[in-house]
Amino acid sequence: MKLSVSKEELQEKLSNIQNIVEKRNTMPVLSHFLLDAGKKASYILATDLETAIKEPLQITVEKEGKLCIPARKMLEIVREVDGEITMESEDGQWLKVSSGMSKFKLACLPAGEFPAWPGMENVEEMQIDIKNLVEMIEKSLYAAGESDTRYTLNGLLFHVRQNSDSMTVVGTDGHRLASINRKIDTPLKEEKKVIVPRKAAAEVRKFLDRDMDKLTVVIGKNHVMFKIEDVQFLTRLIEGTYPNYEQVIPPNNEKKISINRDEFIKALRRVSVMSREKSNAIKADIADGSLAFSASNPDLGEAKDEVKIEYNGEPLTLGFNAKYLIDALSAMNKEKVVFELQDSLSPTLLKEEGDDDYKCVIMPVRI
Repeated sequence: MKLSVSKEELQEKLSNIQNIVEKRNTMPVLSHFLLDAGKKASYILATDLETAIKEPLQITVEKEGKLCIPARKMLEIVREVDGEITMESEDGQWLKVSSGMSKFKLACLPAGEFPAWPGMENVEEMQIDIKNLVEMIEKSLYAAGESDTRYTLNGLLFHVRQNSDSMTVVGTDGHRLASINRKIDTPLKEEKKVIVPRKAAAEVRKFLDRDMDKLTVVIGKNHVMFKIEDVQFLTRLIEGTYPNYEQVIPPNNEKKISINRDEFIKALRRVSVMSREKSNAIKADIADGSLAFSASNPDLGEAKDEVKIEYNGEPLTLGFNAKYLIDALSAMNKEKVVFELQDSLSPTLLKEEGDDDYKCVIMPVRI
């Protein structure tokens, strides 16, 4: 194998795969990427056996070949050199890298050791606006579980109903839930409910930072693949049954509050300084025209704050985990939000004003 490539091209592609390559050394080859250099097309491939990414690489190939190259060390080399990079390997064990007067010799692994790209069964494809999928992931990922023993909660549910022109993405950890519904371009013949791992969803979000309008989502039995032109991102799905999220969303909370989002967040942040660290518990006293927050910690002291709201109804007192409220509000971007409540222990609903397709549910806490 012998080729040349620009520093900028190689650095960009290697940066994209750093969170995919395995760092724990369970299998040495997983800390490597596969470079497939062909005169017609070249690409790099990285995987941790749960997710995989395949990206085209713009290089000049003098001699074709394949090689597994240490991903982190190669990126460190590329960052430090200047100008065009030449790479050459004769035996599948060593790679000579040179740029200007700089020369490196890097230990590599044979291409045959790299895991095969998984096959996909019973696939259905749909197209969706990239900006819609980015928004759906950003507005639901914060609510998904992390290392939860209920393993199905450690991911996002992608739910497409039969012959529907929209898709719902849901995240929940059992204490809060975020559900967002947006348009898709291609209705599916069958209903699909698939659970995408949290890490993979976060990586897909980064992968979607591209100057393109559409992407294709390929849903299979055990995997889902996101395709933008020649770039492919594939992840293994979480097996199991996701909770019935529609039952969790309260349909008729009668008490409704309209409030400025920025003022809401600032007041929560100030008061939560004095809340107990583990529970982040704060007290919310709701009355005509005002929402008063308070928190106390026997070892530190107490804090109080108040914001104006649009509300005409009976006074109500609730307890919340301040972090859960701040996370939900931070995922929103409208000036006004609507808080829908029933009583001090019933699930509360938080929405952006004018958008009924994005719903955040937060369970109150006892205070």
